[in-house]
Amino acid sequence: MFTHTASHRSLRVAGFVATVCAAAALAAPASASPTDPHGSSQPQSYSWTTRPTGVQEQFRGLAAVSSRVAWVSGEKGSVLRTTDGGRHWADVSPAAAKTDGLALRDIEATDAQHAEALSIGNGTDSRIFRTDDGGMTWQQVFTNTDPNAFYDCMAFSANGIGLAMSDPVDGYFRMARTTDGGLTWATLPTTGMPKAFANEFGFAASGTCLVSAQNARGARPGEFWFATGGQSPRVFHTTNAGETWTADATPIRAGDAAGIYSIAFKNSGTGVAVGGDYTAPTDGSDAAAVEQGRSPWKAGGPLGGYRSGVAYVGGNAVVAVGPTGSDVSSNGGRTWSTFDTTDYDGIHCASDGACWASGRAGAVAVLTSSHHK
Repeated sequence: MFTHTASHRSLRVAGFVATVCAAAALAAPASASPTDPHGSSQPQSYSWTTRPTGVQEQFRGLAAVSSRVAWVSGEKGSVLRTTDGGRHWADVSPAAAKTDGLALRDIEATDAQHAEALSIGNGTDSRIFRTDDGGMTWQQVFTNTDPNAFYDCMAFSANGIGLAMSDPVDGYFRMARTTDGGLTWATLPTTGMPKAFANEFGFAASGTCLVSAQNARGARPGEFWFATGGQSPRVFHTTNAGETWTADATPIRAGDAAGIYSIAFKNSGTGVAVGGDYTAPTDGSDAAAVEQGRSPWKAGGPLGGYRSGVAYVGGNAVVAVGPTGSDVSSNGGRTWSTFDTTDYDGIHCASDGACWASGRAGAVAVLTSSHHK
């Protein structure tokens, strides 16, 4: 058994540098050429092309707007933005986040001007910052006042509804909600939320423990999902913007540092979840699960290691990233192949198909694909 305490939270949100770096140093290069998800008889090959930021901060927060526009947010309160595909980056950090040394674990953006960044931590360290002018100025639009709450991630739908998720308070996961695109936020009652298990929590690893249906075909504007770790990793689902939720069990491994770290959905009934145990970064067994046609979650194939971010990159192709590398699946997560050994924390794909990754030491990259003839 284990106890979810403030010290345990510190373990979950720390950089876990020693274990991960040692594992990354031992990882062997690998490649993958899965079948083209669009139906071509030629195999598809994936690789990352770096877009240097010129800084050393770890960027867990990532918002891909297009092939030209992307935002990243960092462990020391930094926000960078590019409008030319990553050739140049502008430091547009919220002054308060930099001054207070806040860890900005999630950033969401609709274009080059509008973005919201979430900082994590106990009590008032959990905040949301908003900009409407490309980061020239920021407004602090939400500050958590409950010392027992700890916000992990947030997500927005296409109609301006947004949710931010906190670890359980008094036995229930807590949600803050906006209905005006992030201008104002209010915490929701927990009457429609299933009770949390005794040792259940979220992971603030890449800003993707909570996602919306914004890019999922056939989904409703009020549809969101969030994922948990701990005693029995689950996926929670709402179709009415957080008023009521259901919770489904998954076969992803449980443990003090184990569970689901990231989820993504192709449509309302088809999704993938990845995670594992960050204290065992090279062990990718029992670290992926898939949902198809609203059926119960089933085990996916083994990954190349613990993975903290996942995204659909086209058709049924899915890419997962983590400290020991990147894996691709051509069949929605049922089987995986490792194609890169670079350490990335998060991956996010834009509506135009551009996919970006971010991670340690200022790392940012864009995904490229090609056919083998």
